[in-house]
Amino acid sequence: MNRTGGEQPTTVGQRDNDHAGSGARATRSSTIKSVEAREREPLPTRVCELPDLPPEYAATLDAGLAALGAAPAPEARPGIDDHVRLLLAWTEAINLTAIRDPAAVAREHVLDSLSALDLLRSRGIDELLDLGSGGGYPGLPLALALPAHRALLVESVGKKARFLETAVAAVGAQEWVGVATTRAETLAADRRQRERWQAVVARAVAPLADLLELALPLTRIGGVLIAWKRLPLAEELERAGPALAVLGGGRLEVVPTMLAGLEDHVLVVVAKIRATPPGYPRLPAERRRRPL
Repeated sequence: MNRTGGEQPTTVGQRDNDHAGSGARATRSSTIKSVEAREREPLPTRVCELPDLPPEYAATLDAGLAALGAAPAPEARPGIDDHVRLLLAWTEAINLTAIRDPAAVAREHVLDSLSALDLLRSRGIDELLDLGSGGGYPGLPLALALPAHRALLVESVGKKARFLETAVAAVGAQEWVGVATTRAETLAADRRQRERWQAVVARAVAPLADLLELALPLTRIGGVLIAWKRLPLAEELERAGPALAVLGGGRLEVVPTMLAGLEDHVLVVVAKIRATPPGYPRLPAERRRRPL
C-alpha cells in the first residue's frame, strides 16, 4: 500500500517477474503432463514389434557361451534373446536394469545367469525357483536353457512382476514358468511351496546369512541354493556360518565364474541336508534384531 491508502503501482520488473513465474509454472505443468502421458503409454508386449538386437550382442553371447562350455538347448536361444529385447524396451519406463548396452546385457545378465547352467545340469535339476527375480535373471534364461520342467519367478515389486509375466508370455513359456508377486517369507509359509524346490537361485538379493534364511525353507532336502556373489567374500561367508547350521544347510562350495569381464563373480552353492525348523524365515525386523 502507498501512503494515501492506494495500491502500489506494479513496476516493469515486477511484471517481468510475474510473467517469468507464470512461464516457469506453465513449463513445469507441461513437463509433468508430458511425463504422465509417457507413463500412460502402454508398454510393449509383443517382441515382434521391437528392434532387433545389434551384432555385438550376439558376438558377446556366443563368445561367452563357448567359454562356459555349456550352451542352452538350441530352441532356447530365441526366447533368451527376446527376453533381452523386452527388458531393454521396458527399462525406458521401468528401471529394471541400469545396463542399457545390449552387449553388456549379454555379459552382465545373460552369461552371468547361464554360468550356473552346468551346475544345475550336473545335478539333474529341472525345477527351480528364482528368488527376487527382478528383470528375470537368472531364473528365466536358466529355465529356458535347461530346459526346466517347472520354474517359479518370485518378485515382490508389482511393476517388476508385471514385466516378468509379460516376458514369460512373450517367450511362450507360460505353461511351465510361473510368476509369484509375493515375499519369500509369505511363500515359505505355504505348505505347497515349503521345501518343494530342487534348486533355489538368487542373484543380488541379500547378504548370504539373510539369503540362507529366505531360501533354504523353500529348498527341498537334497536340493541346492545357488547364490550369485562377488569377491571378496570371506567376511560374508564367515557371518553365514551360524545360519547355515541352524537352517539345515550342509556343505558350502564357492565356484568361480571364469568368464571374461566377470572375473570377480562367483557362485555360492549350498546343499540342503536337513529340514529347516518351523518359524523360518522370520520377518525382516526380527532378522535385523536377532541375526543368526
